[in-house]
Amino acid sequence: MKEKLYVIIPAYNEEENVETVAREWHAVIEKIGGGEETESKLVIINDGSTDKTYEKLISLKDELHRLEVLTKKNSGHGATLLYGYRYALRKNADYIFQTDSDGQTLASEFPLFWKKRKKMGMIIGYRKKREDGFSRVIVTKTLRLILLIIFGLNIIDANTPFRLIGRELLEKYISLVPENFNLSNVMLTILFMHNNEDVEFIPITFRPRQGGVNSINIKKITRIGLRAVKDFWLIKKSMN
Repeated sequence: MKEKLYVIIPAYNEEENVETVAREWHAVIEKIGGGEETESKLVIINDGSTDKTYEKLISLKDELHRLEVLTKKNSGHGATLLYGYRYALRKNADYIFQTDSDGQTLASEFPLFWKKRKKMGMIIGYRKKREDGFSRVIVTKTLRLILLIIFGLNIIDANTPFRLIGRELLEKYISLVPENFNLSNVMLTILFMHNNEDVEFIPITFRPRQGGVNSINIKKITRIGLRAVKDFWLIKKSMN
């Protein structure tokens, strides 16, 4: 019986990037699937976009037969990730991979992750050389310091949108992530590492955004970060 891979990609106002991203990841799934009998899917979730993201995705469905397009009201990146993860679990995916729809990651770097899938519970790509601006590097370094202070965990890159997770591990911890939590991937990484699960970090390429405008600016990042610090302390208390 073939293993079922679900690639989960949230999309908000990505009309300039989403078609290219969908084609690249669909090709990866086709190669991994190895035949029509596999149920592996590319799931792109339209998070209440106000541009033509959803229309572009629908126009691709006849051509990209493994593409599933979901749409919902806007709830933010973290909540949309949880929505996608739960959808994949309901569909009995064996492995769940998550990336973003802005074209910053390379689908060509996925095969190494897939090759290692049975050795680790989760494999995360860490952004060794970032090309998305100095301010984003500072955000990542600040987050790393916060997690070290609060949880005692030295996590090289807790929020990378390039991660492969086994079904059993995701099922075990997803209910512990607060509903609508902005930094869902960060929280999952914390839970896995706090509980000494098998996690491996592999360096990946991280390019500049390939088109469009990032909906998250420094002001929003600061607001999300301050709220996250408060939530992290509460979660740490519950862990204790």
